Amino acid sequence: MNFEKLKEDFQDYTYSQRRALIAISLVAILFATFLFTNTRGRAVAQESPKPALTMPAVAKTILIHVAGKVKRPDVYPLLAGSRVSDAIKAAGGAQKGVDLSDINLARVLVDGEQVYVGYVAKVSSSSSSKSKKTKFTGVINVNRATKAEFDSLAGIGPVIASRIINYRSANGPFLALDDLLKVSGIGSKTLERIRPRLSL
Repeated sequence: MNFEKLKEDFQDYTYSQRRALIAISLVAILFATFLFTNTRGRAVAQESPKPALTMPAVAKTILIHVAGKVKRPDVYPLLAGSRVSDAIKAAGGAQKGVDLSDINLARVLVDGEQVYVGYVAKVSSSSSSKSKKTKFTGVINVNRATKAEFDSLAGIGPVIASRIINYRSANGPFLALDDLLKVSGIGSKTLERIRPRLSL
């Protein structure tokens, strides 16, 4: 840009023209400064919000009593959702030669329950040596009893005995004797008849 020529031309302008030109230049400068300051403030990048810190969920612990023929019978804390196999493993595993086929190892544990390993039913020997069938007598534990023990109860045949075992395997131990009413085929009269021979 030739500033000398602009200076000469500026001197040729009249006084009014010079004032107008200076006023226009000042307005242009002020407008440019205004735009610069405003657009600069908007162009500043905003900081991205920091992700909220979340506290890790605390896993719930349940207490399980592992008893019977295990290497270290005791009460063990386990994570909620643990299964019977986890409880037996926590107790060091079953003793050598113990049959675990009667236990549902995949069942989810409930806080405060007992897992009994290697339960052997007590039977009464018949006075007659000719007797071919051994019959269970006395009180049986509804959470440990076998199919044969349930079958020995009055009014409970092999079919209902199997239902009791299946219900216990699917839903966990009975918390009260009245829970037997939830098993199909057992009514209130039947339960009252066999109640003297039942225990938890």
